[in-house]
Amino acid sequence: MATINSQSPFSSPPVAKKVEHVMEMFGDVRVDNYYWLRDDSRSNPDIISYLQLENTYTESIMSGTKKFEDELFGEIKGRMKEDDISAPLRGEQYYYYKRYLEGKEYVQYCRRLVPTSTHTPPSVYDTMPTGPDAPPEHVILDENVKAQHHSFYSIGAFKVSPNNKLVAYAEDIKGDEIYTVYVIDAETGAPVDKPLAGLTSYVEWGGDGALVYITMDETLRPDKVWLHKLGDDRSSDICLYHEKDDIFSLDLEDSESKKFLFVGSESKITRSIFYLDVAKPEELRVLTPRVVGVDTSVSHRGNHFLIRRRSEESFNSELLACPVDNTSETTVLIPHRESIKIQDMQLFSEHLAVHERENGLPKITTFRLPPVGEPLKSLPGGQSVDFVDPIYSIEPSESQFSSSILRFSYSSMKTPPSVYDYDMSTGISVLKKIETVLGGFNSSDYVTERKWASASDGTRIPISIVYRKNLVKLDGTNPLLLYGYGSYEACLDPSFKTSQLSLLDRGFIYAIAHIRGGGEMGRQWYENGKLLKKKNTFTDFIACAEYLIENQYCSKEKVCINGRSAGGLLMGAVLNMRPDLFKVAVAGVPFVDVLTTMLDPTLPLTTAEWEEWGDPRKNEFYFYMKSYSPVDNVKAQNYPSILVTAGLNDPRVMYSEPAKFVAKLRDMKTDNNTLLFKCEFGAGHSSKSGRFEKLQEDAFTYTFILKSLNMIPASAAGQS
Repeated sequence: MATINSQSPFSSPPVAKKVEHVMEMFGDVRVDNYYWLRDDSRSNPDIISYLQLENTYTESIMSGTKKFEDELFGEIKGRMKEDDISAPLRGEQYYYYKRYLEGKEYVQYCRRLVPTSTHTPPSVYDTMPTGPDAPPEHVILDENVKAQHHSFYSIGAFKVSPNNKLVAYAEDIKGDEIYTVYVIDAETGAPVDKPLAGLTSYVEWGGDGALVYITMDETLRPDKVWLHKLGDDRSSDICLYHEKDDIFSLDLEDSESKKFLFVGSESKITRSIFYLDVAKPEELRVLTPRVVGVDTSVSHRGNHFLIRRRSEESFNSELLACPVDNTSETTVLIPHRESIKIQDMQLFSEHLAVHERENGLPKITTFRLPPVGEPLKSLPGGQSVDFVDPIYSIEPSESQFSSSILRFSYSSMKTPPSVYDYDMSTGISVLKKIETVLGGFNSSDYVTERKWASASDGTRIPISIVYRKNLVKLDGTNPLLLYGYGSYEACLDPSFKTSQLSLLDRGFIYAIAHIRGGGEMGRQWYENGKLLKKKNTFTDFIACAEYLIENQYCSKEKVCINGRSAGGLLMGAVLNMRPDLFKVAVAGVPFVDVLTTMLDPTLPLTTAEWEEWGDPRKNEFYFYMKSYSPVDNVKAQNYPSILVTAGLNDPRVMYSEPAKFVAKLRDMKTDNNTLLFKCEFGAGHSSKSGRFEKLQEDAFTYTFILKSLNMIPASAAGQS
């Protein structure tokens, strides 16, 4: 268990007991005194006691700024338009959208009939009718009602049947990402089938009367795909495929045409595709066979499949087409290009939209396709969508296959999330929805920039920056928050976050380091920040911080850093490497016990992660991983102020990793700077589930940062 090393309760941090646990490999001996903190059942009373003591200590240390934190939460929440709806998506029969209610944490899933009088082809000017003469709104599902008796609630999938009569939704009530799928009547909400428990969130309709879903093995690896016919007992469900290789996991998606389902079997470097015709869902067939190092994804239109294919030679991907009845006969539509990465594609009855990346920025190129039935050959010159900000983020959105309207979400670090409908036939783009930001927000008050730092090997690292132009002097006196991730080829594109205005409006500069290990600059950017090149991720981040200091965006005394999950690994690594460079660090659900975790194949994700981090059962990976794994590299040195968070039910980064990191830091660090650990008992990897709860967490994090920088006025501190 843990103890408090003072008679005055919480004046000093908890001290976790030491229980020597010796691990030896390749003649190397490691002693982990906090190995006892790991418990797969999450019910060990000694561990729960320790976590509770840490939470109480954190609450005690932050009690003096609780009044400010509450005011900050009110400020952040005050910018939100609480009663709102998402941009309605028009289908053949209904408009579908989400509604947010004032004072409510969760959303309602709604629909409204498309009036028969307006059954014209969709256009960018199409709007859902409202008012007394419009068809009434129907609430299909209210998350607020479902979440009433749960501290955590999340719907991971919401799927309407092809005939619009039924809905299948996947529900997680713990944060452990183990879902129960329910099928209800879309009009009445009445259950029409028994719940299917213990599933992933991968579920699709195999026609109107059947579901295709994926289950997990004991390590939570998605490994089996099943066919369930409504009304049948689950014991009669058909297993369509079992992936037995523990490096591979399954996923599931439907085609834009709604004619096929695609099952992907993927590792970190390889992805093959199976397909099934929804008219004959019992037959699962190979579309792209497994070839090590080749990654494919597929779409469908008419008598062709389109395949995005990445290989060692075509590392930024090429686009191919093949006939549905002869999948081995492929034609190159868009060849591989070294400077442009094909990231995604969306197919329509007459068009193709390709989501690409060039020079660190996303882009969309659209093409008109020949009539269905005609051969698909190399595509003529495409049409690019224009964007106004120098740096920005684009997210594909669901669009109607039979239309020429491409829907996407756009934002920048000063532009709130915006939904656009783009007519691929005319090139006309219409804003359908922009997130309302209350409180006098004006985007012209802020400046966004793209700068480039130089890594030690000469590589130029992009940095996205935003600040309030009338508050920032660029003389080194402003505080700065630098965010990073740098793993899994993830692209951390610059986007808008309302709560960050509370920092920007207090004179902060906010920056994102687009470091190697991510995918912002193409596939090779990722390859150069993984496996035996992983340390590039960390040294790139340090180079970005040094660039910002040298160019007087801030000083060492004002640099704050933040990262979550694999970004939490980044935080742990750079804190061990250069603790002198940072004033404050926040590590959310951090993956910090890399070596021990990667040596344990019984843990969720471990086997699938060997192609990302390396397999430490091999000598060179063992010692390389040990050289940066944060828990293994905590030293007797000064560290900045640090906040670490965890979720007790987190299936991706077990709570014990941040707990061990904090315990070892407490034991070894030589400074008196604040070190806090906060574990959410009713949450998982993504922390709490409610929209206001998430804002409360932002308020807590920002309060910690501001407190550490002595930026909270005395008049604003104190108990609430």
